[in-house]
Amino acid sequence: MVLPAESGLTFRGIAASAGYAQGRVFRLETRVSRYERKASPALEVAALETAIETASGRLADLASHSSGDAADMLEFQIAMLGDSSLSGPALDAVAAGKAADEAWSAALQAEISGYEAAEDEYFRARAADLKDIRQQVLDVLVSAGSRDAPAGAILVGDDIAPTRFLATDWSQGGGIALTAGSSASHVAMLARSRGVPMVVGLGPVPVDFDGVALLDAEHGSLLLGAEGEAVELFRTSADAFLASRRSAQAHLHKPAVTADGTPVTMLVNVADPQDVDAIDIATCDGVGLMRTEFLFGKASGLPDEENQYRAYRRVLEWAAGKPVTIRTVDAGGDKPVAGFTVEETNPFLGLRGIRLALARPDVFRIQIRALLRAAVHGNLKVMFPMVAVADEYQRARAMFAEEAARLGDSGVASAMPPLGIMVEVPSVAVAPELFADAAFFSIGSNDLTQYVMAAARDNASVAALNAVTNPAVLRLIAAVARFGRDNGIPVSLCGDAAGDPVAIPHLLKAGLRDLSVVPAQLASAKAAVAAARV
Repeated sequence: MVLPAESGLTFRGIAASAGYAQGRVFRLETRVSRYERKASPALEVAALETAIETASGRLADLASHSSGDAADMLEFQIAMLGDSSLSGPALDAVAAGKAADEAWSAALQAEISGYEAAEDEYFRARAADLKDIRQQVLDVLVSAGSRDAPAGAILVGDDIAPTRFLATDWSQGGGIALTAGSSASHVAMLARSRGVPMVVGLGPVPVDFDGVALLDAEHGSLLLGAEGEAVELFRTSADAFLASRRSAQAHLHKPAVTADGTPVTMLVNVADPQDVDAIDIATCDGVGLMRTEFLFGKASGLPDEENQYRAYRRVLEWAAGKPVTIRTVDAGGDKPVAGFTVEETNPFLGLRGIRLALARPDVFRIQIRALLRAAVHGNLKVMFPMVAVADEYQRARAMFAEEAARLGDSGVASAMPPLGIMVEVPSVAVAPELFADAAFFSIGSNDLTQYVMAAARDNASVAALNAVTNPAVLRLIAAVARFGRDNGIPVSLCGDAAGDPVAIPHLLKAGLRDLSVVPAQLASAKAAVAAARV
């Protein structure tokens, strides 16, 4: 959307969840309430303990009405509130004579500062969860009233707490405009899954503005005080966006075929087994990526074999014979897991993915057994993440063979699925011939692009460099696709680029014919395929 001169105050950021919203500004900053100090340290301790318990109860109630990522996020917050290492310093300070609200704020701020100072974007984004926990308890201590935004409002502030998002009624529109924030945050993931427009990294926005805002979360901008032509341009862009979305829905139940008749396999990415409840298997060709990290990030600890087996079996049976590609645990990097991952100064270049799994065979072998047992219930394929050298694939494959033999000796029903690799480390894309014994390749465009361009997609300063359509990235993708075609190795792509209508024609011209997208992008991706020529 190109705005005319003198059209109001325009702030530009990063689109975190596509869409358009027009509504009155609602400031996210917490209303100041006065805490009434109790008569003794003992009563202060009791007040804080009660506030923590009450906040946990509220989160548990919210979690009971949530599922998938939202439920996991709330479970994490409940676990944090129950962690004595978090509450202990605050309670000790209160017992020593400090006010409950001051002690709690100080203890949480120390944790928040540590996360915000982290080099990694993922850890910085998690600071929002801690701020949320802090505010949940403070609200109980000061008996804060409702902070609900009116229907259809544009929520503006530095950041937004996940529980604040979940408690907001989005049924009548509205959007989120953050002066800071992150497109990797929990709220950004929730916004994308629920179709709530969201822009982050806008920079300072006037706190005294009281009026209607225009949020363009397709291109990443917020417009305050717009009039006349600017409003008309905004509405035209918004109408075009909605029309495009509606038009794309017509393709959802059709096979994906290019304008010149080339069929394309369209699969979906699954982050949690519960995701499949909202997906009609008839609309897709199977699952191109099932993440397993959801099992490893729970407060209950590392998952056992039985829980993993049931989760994998559920998706395989839902797929009704269509292929389901499950990725072994891809922890590390931007996915820390308590009791499994290690703290590193540069986790994206550290012990993550298959490297970590091989370093922790006690954990990896449990997942292997669960996958081998689940394989008898459907068309399973298994792939290893972050493979960089052929030895990693060989070692992982050998572990599968060993566990399959043990299960066979024990009389446990199991089957050996095809074993493939993710192509997300440049060393694999440059020399795919070193991995010719892999059953299939799945290109992870997010990490491959990040590593090739040395630019993080969540860093506003360099986000423009992080483009899968850069010739260097496309040349590597084309080379992998060509090698696979020449050697009979199936090649797919399961990163964000697979669902990007702008990138899809480039990916098809690079030789790809298998794409895996998040379910919400399936219709628009099929529409982009239908419009492309190869």
